[in-house]
Amino acid sequence: MTNKKKKWSALFSAPLDARVAKFNASVRFDYRLAEHDIVSSLAHATMLQNQGIISDSDGDAIKTGLNTILEEIKDNRFDWREEDEDVHFNIERRLVELSGDAGKRLHTARSRNDQVATDLRLFVRARIDMLQKSLSDARCALLTQAEQHVNTLMPGMTHLQVAQPISFAHHMLAYEDMLNRDSARFADCRRRVNILPLGAGALAGTGHPIDRQQVATALAFDGLCENSMDAVSDRDFAIEFTSAAAILMMHLSRFCEEVILWSSPAFGCITLADAFCTGSSIMPQKKNPDVPELIRGKCGRVTGSLTALLMLMKSQPLAYNKDNQEDKEPVFDCADTVQECTDIFAAMVSAINVKVARMRTLLEAGYPTATELADYLVKQGLPFRQAHDVVATIIKTLSTTGTRLEEMTLKELQQHVPQADAGALEVLSAEYAVQARNHVGGTAPEEIERQIKRRREILTVESTSN
Repeated sequence: MTNKKKKWSALFSAPLDARVAKFNASVRFDYRLAEHDIVSSLAHATMLQNQGIISDSDGDAIKTGLNTILEEIKDNRFDWREEDEDVHFNIERRLVELSGDAGKRLHTARSRNDQVATDLRLFVRARIDMLQKSLSDARCALLTQAEQHVNTLMPGMTHLQVAQPISFAHHMLAYEDMLNRDSARFADCRRRVNILPLGAGALAGTGHPIDRQQVATALAFDGLCENSMDAVSDRDFAIEFTSAAAILMMHLSRFCEEVILWSSPAFGCITLADAFCTGSSIMPQKKNPDVPELIRGKCGRVTGSLTALLMLMKSQPLAYNKDNQEDKEPVFDCADTVQECTDIFAAMVSAINVKVARMRTLLEAGYPTATELADYLVKQGLPFRQAHDVVATIIKTLSTTGTRLEEMTLKELQQHVPQADAGALEVLSAEYAVQARNHVGGTAPEEIERQIKRRREILTVESTSN
């Protein structure tokens, strides 16, 4: 048994079991909310003082004490104690040590329920802002690679089989589109995060004449949670944050899977910088793509955080329940993981070296302009399905001799397509196939350059607004 008196224990006649005290404590992880807790407490204290709920002298003493604690935490001098349960009681204990009875008045008109909901929203908001900067860097890295390889041709694939010619730039822009959507998701999520729950009390508000809007303005919240029960029990914002993070990690993982394939000897069309690879302890020839492999692996970790939060909330009745102590570790781990992965992803992309000639060799191995020939036949009057069959027959014949489609002579082509003329041979080049798609979303260099310019402009606007 422990004899330590808890701040809530006046009702209880027996002390808390030592095992329960340890089981119940969360300070080992929720200490990360400390700076947010102090910032929200400063805003709350100022409001109490302005509303005449506490005296000016008590308000000043509280704010002086909180600022002292903030410095202690930043300097790693704060004495964290598990016996004080959580970040809130640890700070309150130290505040009372510094300011006496004034410190005991800080908790007027609030509960740990609305307090922790506010702190967690402040944490998530800050991490979204950090992540947006890293996402911008990653998108810029993809655009830079695209700018350098507008005319670098490679096989576009479906089912991991050569399909049609594209440029490496076109491929990079596909991922930039994904990260652009990720950025938009986080921006949208932030709007719902940035609503103040403080003032909801334990679940029913407070009878004190508080001014919630004053606190919201001080903490740069956009609005107020209007239902006090929902305010303290809602964790949708955390679920939405981890959901957006899981989608982002899925996108990073897809890119990393391609990088792993492309850098393997079987593909050999890119090299990763040494700074993003490791060697083998036994095989001296190995250069392992550990960074993209780790990012790919950590995708599951972030998805696990999302799943944990969904399961945490699925059966909770209104309003606050102790279950919600379990919300913080998934959010913290998700935020740390996605931030680290996005930062290193941006640096890795910038350092990719494309082997242009090898890309072209891979493109030529799979009859990538077969669709162009079918489209040519359609323009000559054949129904597309008939043209499809004709070209398939040609490919079947060429595959027995190892001849590439663009190596066919006009005479050989006319054996299958008597009406073919010299123009048919022109459409068999990869350059023609890429150039021909000069429309919005197409592969033509002119269109790719337009897309790059537009995306650069979008990033500039976003960075300015942030």
